[in-house]
Amino acid sequence: MLLEALFQYELLRNTFYTGLLVGLIAPLLGAFIVVRRQSMIADGLSHVTLAGLAFGLLMQKKYTLLIFTPFHTGILFSIIGALIIENLRDVYKAFQEIAIPIILSVGVGLSIVFIALADGINTDIYTYLFGSIAAISGDDLKLILFISWIVIIFIFLTYRDLFALSFDSEFAIVSGVKAKTLNFVFILMTALVISASIRIVGVLLVSALMTLPVATAMRLAKSFKQTIFYSIIYGEVAVIIGLITGYYFEIPPGGTIVITSALLLGFTLLFNKVRVSRAQKKDDGYAT
Repeated sequence: MLLEALFQYELLRNTFYTGLLVGLIAPLLGAFIVVRRQSMIADGLSHVTLAGLAFGLLMQKKYTLLIFTPFHTGILFSIIGALIIENLRDVYKAFQEIAIPIILSVGVGLSIVFIALADGINTDIYTYLFGSIAAISGDDLKLILFISWIVIIFIFLTYRDLFALSFDSEFAIVSGVKAKTLNFVFILMTALVISASIRIVGVLLVSALMTLPVATAMRLAKSFKQTIFYSIIYGEVAVIIGLITGYYFEIPPGGTIVITSALLLGFTLLFNKVRVSRAQKKDDGYAT
């Protein structure tokens, strides 16, 4: 039984605690990413993070006394990638979206080189690609908890300015919002959330956890705050169901989490379609 295993094995408990944290912060930040039309940024930073993970694995293999784990080097590379993206957006002001494919391409290239130097893909890099049900150490959990608090505090303190900047950047700037500083910190928070989420969902699927719950919530919510709330609910449900099914079927949780998120989106779209159809029939009945 899963409950017995949770009480018995610390790694499983760490994974579920981490899943709950990631299910909170990924959709929380993802709501702003979606309305800012920057959904692809998660893909770009996740591939840079993969390069950092591969570099960390290479260093561990070549220099066994390295004090940093691949998780730490992944976070470092993700932050560096975020800084580069922000600088490229300043360089290409008229074509800011080009920054993401540039950093994604570099991330993939570096990943291939580092993985090759580390003598190919092994079990460790596989868990980072697709997530793992039992890969979270106590130190990893503490770091992810710290990241979660940073993100929550950031959103709480800057919500009004971030909201204004996300929906009407020109008005926000005229109103006195320090757009450059806020964008800079926001992309750093995004890098941290992606790094934290990779342990559960995996590099290849992390962007889905930041966008699918938001896409689902947008079909039901009547305000942006409702969108955030519903996104977190959908994110938590997807993570919990995904981890449970991943445990019982002995498969990486990343796939089951994303499939659950996609099913929730599909059911919500179908529900909305049926609701609208019934409302139209009722209106037609009144009209006759």
